Amino acid sequence: MEETKKEKFTRLAEARTNAALKQIALLGNLANTSNYEYDQYDVDKVLKTLRAAVNELEVTFKGDAKAKKFSL
Repeated sequence: MEETKKEKFTRLAEARTNAALKQIALLGNLANTSNYEYDQYDVDKVLKTLRAAVNELEVTFKGDAKAKKFSL
């Protein structure tokens, strides 16, 4: 039986969301000051960028998309 569009969405959404959550957890590992050095500006920029990406995701599901790249 062929996969429906809903089934395909569910399969991909689960996989991609789990992958994104894993990457966010890996970002959290950067808080370890024994291994990394950063300042509040760096942290604020990362968090602001992630919040903006989530906001853009919401806009995308409403039909308006913009792709951006992140750099410090």
